[in-house]
Amino acid sequence: MYNPSAAGGAANSPSGSRLFLYEVEGLRQNQETDKQDFPIRRSGSVFITVPYSRMNQEMQRITRLGGRILSIRPLTIDSETNGKAAPAPEAPPAAATPAAVAESPTPEAEGKKPMTQAKEKEKSTIPVNIYRPNAPFIGKCLSNEKLVGEGGIGTVNHITFDLSGGDLHYLEGQSIGIIPEGTDDKGKPHKLRLYSIASTRHGDKMDDKTVSLCVRQLEYKHPETGETVYGVCSTYLCNLEPGADVKITGPVGKEMLLPDDPDAKIIMMATGTGIAPFRAFLWRMFKDNERAANPDYQFNGFAWLIFGIPVTPNILYKEELEEIQAKYPENFRLTYAISREQQNPKGGRMYIQDRVAEHADEIWAMVKDEKTHVYICGLKGMEDGIDAAMAEAAAKEGVTWKDYQRSIKERWHVETY
Repeated sequence: MYNPSAAGGAANSPSGSRLFLYEVEGLRQNQETDKQDFPIRRSGSVFITVPYSRMNQEMQRITRLGGRILSIRPLTIDSETNGKAAPAPEAPPAAATPAAVAESPTPEAEGKKPMTQAKEKEKSTIPVNIYRPNAPFIGKCLSNEKLVGEGGIGTVNHITFDLSGGDLHYLEGQSIGIIPEGTDDKGKPHKLRLYSIASTRHGDKMDDKTVSLCVRQLEYKHPETGETVYGVCSTYLCNLEPGADVKITGPVGKEMLLPDDPDAKIIMMATGTGIAPFRAFLWRMFKDNERAANPDYQFNGFAWLIFGIPVTPNILYKEELEEIQAKYPENFRLTYAISREQQNPKGGRMYIQDRVAEHADEIWAMVKDEKTHVYICGLKGMEDGIDAAMAEAAAKEGVTWKDYQRSIKERWHVETY
């Protein structure tokens, strides 16, 4: 029987134990590279007890040894077994793949709200819904600047609001709600729209009194009339004059928070205004005034931004990004996917999913490292392509991507629309 404590898992505490019983067949031993704590059998099954914290590593080791996971069952600890782990009721066999984790636990299954930020970040430190729609904070527009260069497509603005006189504070990766002025076609007040925050918790002015957004004016053709229709809230914001009052709610969001580990590896994939939270991340990691203001967080890890845009003038925050790249070449990597100017290997447009496919083996190698967090923000359409690229890379090692992806839910962060 595999010894969970030997693998670094504190698994013998009756309260909150998170043990899982793997039924594995086909294991072989490589004496040169693997020293096993469990018996090797050429036929039949081997049962391995694995703590949740070691599931990823154990799946990789089982795969490396030619094993196949037949089933995964959670173990419970109760008084009837004298404090020892006992199998939960029999679960259906998992798919017969080398890394099947169909029964992997989710935060919901453990009675917790889903949170993918660093585990050490306490819930009490995450501000949520300080201001609600029925009692919003009244901020003031300080500046409204265009981000799209000449020859670019559409309207995208960087808008900064004054938060003085209130208690609205937030973390990088969160969102705020905006309630536009006026009423809808039924005479009712407009509902709020959520926007990802593009500034750090200290704000662009580093005085803890501002918040910034990156907003694209929504524009589309009416399917019946063919006339151009503009989004209510995005148009309101892009046309906002400095000095105007704005109704703000929030903050909200726990999915996109950064880990506190300064040695983490952060992979960011963005399309268009999906860059907003990543601008906040990169400022916190690399800006001199931010590093001075955060002595307890001095980023020494590696950050990689893969950014999809249609044309060069649409590279939002281009000067900021390239300045960081020039100053921290060992810690920050910047990769563009410019769809209307670059071609993918098949001769079509270069979209972000094509860039991910191009670097899939490298990204897969990083994802297997527990220090790596992946963040995806922007158009939902890129998700399938990214998953396909990762599936191909994982399959080279006999791993089923979807199963593995579920096992790293706390490190795979997605916010798409």
